[in-house]
Amino acid sequence: MRTAFINQLIVEARQNKNIFLVVGDLGFSVVEPFTDEFPDRFLNAGVAEQNMTGIAAGLAMEGYNVFTYSIGNFPTMRAYEQIRYDVCYHNLSVKIVSVGGGYAYGPLGTSHHATEDFGIMRVLPNMIVTAPSDPHEAKAITTLLCNHKGPGYIRLGKAGEPNLHQREVGLHIGQALYIKEGSGNLYIATGSILKDVIAHVTANDPTAGIASFPFIKPLDTHFIADAAKKYTNWISLEEHQSSCGFGSAVLECLNDLCNNQTIPNMPKIKRVAIPDKFIGYAGTQEFLRKEAGLIL
Repeated sequence: MRTAFINQLIVEARQNKNIFLVVGDLGFSVVEPFTDEFPDRFLNAGVAEQNMTGIAAGLAMEGYNVFTYSIGNFPTMRAYEQIRYDVCYHNLSVKIVSVGGGYAYGPLGTSHHATEDFGIMRVLPNMIVTAPSDPHEAKAITTLLCNHKGPGYIRLGKAGEPNLHQREVGLHIGQALYIKEGSGNLYIATGSILKDVIAHVTANDPTAGIASFPFIKPLDTHFIADAAKKYTNWISLEEHQSSCGFGSAVLECLNDLCNNQTIPNMPKIKRVAIPDKFIGYAGTQEFLRKEAGLIL
């Protein structure tokens, strides 16, 4: 996904001279093509994510659409106050890119487990929150946010994620997509863990529907309302804490739709997410997913 992101950022930067990239002293072996082509629109801010975000806010005030790039928790948690006050309060065009969401950097331990980001980012006013499931979605989201005025957040997989869509996708902000329609159960997911949903449904529940939600905020309320009229049993999967994550956002949306009588009844939802605990040891992403109970 990160390769799809940087390649598309280069395409967009060729057309838009206001695209700017700031990194926190990492991303090398990935970002060099951008730095080689646009040396005057690239800055390595060093291992100083709070300063990186403040610099990005200043550049955005001068008219740039700035992408900050770092791994795991560092561009979000470490710089949260700067994101809240410098970026979101002023509604600036700064896009925070977190590489290696969830347990992608699992061997490096809890400090690199990015499992609370949906929650802390989606509560911020003006913030768009995205988690593409494959390189096609990553490319489409990059294009959207390169043309969006205001804050945004992208959670990317670390590397090597397969394409789950058979072809490139077009997206508008907030859009959800069917991987396949079906009957009976509806499985919904966001981010790279969607591939586990597809594998499970293919092997165990082949008539079920599967939907990808590249956007946690805003959610596709029209998609959710239509799906609620068709599917009465939903299963959500996310590589995030169960509190304040993707499943929580869907439940909130369904409750509001039911309350305003857009849908007649709430579907039953089984949420599969990380329980309210830390996993305090290192391991591969797949190992830590199993330890966290992220199994359908």
